[in-house]
This record gives sequence, structure tokens and C-alpha cells, in this order.
Amino acid sequence: MDSNYIASLINSTLRSTTPVLLVALGSAICSQVGVFNIALEGQMLIASFTSIVVNYLTGSVLLAIIAGIISGTIIGAIVAVVQVKYQAADMVVGNSLNLLVAGLTSILLFVILGVRGSFSSPDLIPLGKINISFIKALPFIGRVFADLTVVDYISYVIAILMYIFLFKTVAGFRVHSIGINKEAAESLGVNTLRIRMAAVAFSGALSGLGGSVLSMGQVTLFTENMTAGRGFIAMAAAGMGQNHPLYVIGSSLLFGAAQTLSVSLQNIIPSQLTMTIPYIITIIALSVFGYRTRKQKSMK
Repeated sequence: MDSNYIASLINSTLRSTTPVLLVALGSAICSQVGVFNIALEGQMLIASFTSIVVNYLTGSVLLAIIAGIISGTIIGAIVAVVQVKYQAADMVVGNSLNLLVAGLTSILLFVILGVRGSFSSPDLIPLGKINISFIKALPFIGRVFADLTVVDYISYVIAILMYIFLFKTVAGFRVHSIGINKEAAESLGVNTLRIRMAAVAFSGALSGLGGSVLSMGQVTLFTENMTAGRGFIAMAAAGMGQNHPLYVIGSSLLFGAAQTLSVSLQNIIPSQLTMTIPYIITIIALSVFGYRTRKQKSMK
């Protein structure tokens, strides 16, 4: 295992982290306002599908990303109306939308593109890769940051901006206060319903961006249920990161590393086993985090 191989693993981890990080940030903003949104999987999946369709029909990556963000936002808006405004059960709403989107994308894949299972085409245009010349020339660092997309970098910028907004601005403190004590926030004149609905819709936009980079980043194709539980993994990453944008970066990198590990071991271990690695690590990480949280509470 030489340094170039290690650099390649880190590079793959960064690319695998991006979709999870964006959706985890969406989960975190929902939790900040006290909304348990489990429709993240559906928000991400519809965006992956929409991005590929628009990419194929228009040949524009920008339009494809915008379409992915809009489609994710639409699902987020449905969650906001049904779950937040009309107070429907979160598990029912989330699971229903996830199942609806999974079935809908399978049907539309055949109706629009005429195929079943998956779709790929040489006409699809992948996200552009960024290679800064003076960084690329560096022996180790150049390989670490090779061929990353603009969304890979933007995801970390979004996390930092979310941190600044939530913890350094008055508006952010209002958002943060809703999740702590909604009634107290309302007594201060904060429109909690509007803010909670906006937060859920914004989570849809972030999930939409994550879905777009999933289908147009490392690969450029769409496969039925290609999110493969990443929405739920993102929820776990947000929980481990205590819904703090900067901590969520670290927890998302853990799951990105697990995904990279599962792929790198496929030549040694049967793929049926390696595919379970991200989910096993999710269970272990959540168990450790839950144990530490309970221990800290018992010591208070």
C-alpha cells in the first residue's frame, strides 16, 4: 500500500462523502426546527432521476442540477405541508413518500426513457471536474484533490455557511430556538410554522443537490433505487454530528470512508458482503454514539 494508493482512497472518500454530506445537512436543518424528516431518501432519489432525464434531454449540466434541486424541493414542500402544517404522522408521511418516489421513478424511467432497471447513454454529460494546475502537480495532495467536482467543494462551503447562519446570526438563533422550545419561540413573536416549513423545503433542495451529484458525479447514469439507503445513512450522520453543520462534516466523512472501503475490498471479499459495510458501520457508530450520549446524561 503506497502513498499514491492511500491518496486515491482519500480522493474516493471525498467524492463518496458529498451526497451524504448534503443530505445530512438537510436532515440537520430539519432537526434544528424540531422536524423528523425521513423522506430524505425520496428527496434524493427523485433528484437523481430528474437530473439524468434533464441532462439527457437538454445536454445541460446546469439545467440538470437546477431540475434536481427543484424536484427535491417539491418533495420537501409536500413534507412541509402534510407533516408540519397539518401535523400528519412523520413515519407515515416519510415512508409513503419514499415508496411513492421509488415506484414513480421506476415507472417514469420506462415511460420517458424507454428502459427498465437503469439508464446510461454517451449523450449524458457528467459534472465538470476541477483540477487546479499547481495543486495537481503536488505528489500526494494533487492525487487527493484530483477530479473533484465543483459540488464536492460547494458542499463544504454550504456546511460552513449553515454554521455561520445558525450560530452567528439573529435569524439563525431564532431557527435554533424552535427546536429547543417551540412554545417559547412563539411567545417571542417567531413565526414557527413558516420557519419550520421553509427549513423542510430547504432540506429538499440540499437533498436534491445531493441526488444530482450522486447520478452525475462519480458515474453518470440512473439506476432504480440508486440511493440505496443513503438518505437514512445521512440521517445517522446528522445524528452523530449532533445536527451541528461542522460536526456533520466529520460524521459524513466516516460514512464516505465506509463506502470507499466497501468498494476497495470487492476484489478480495465477495461484493454481497462488502456492500453491507456502510450499513454495519452505521449501526456500530450509532450504537457507540447512543451509548456515549446516555452515559453523559447519566453523569449530569
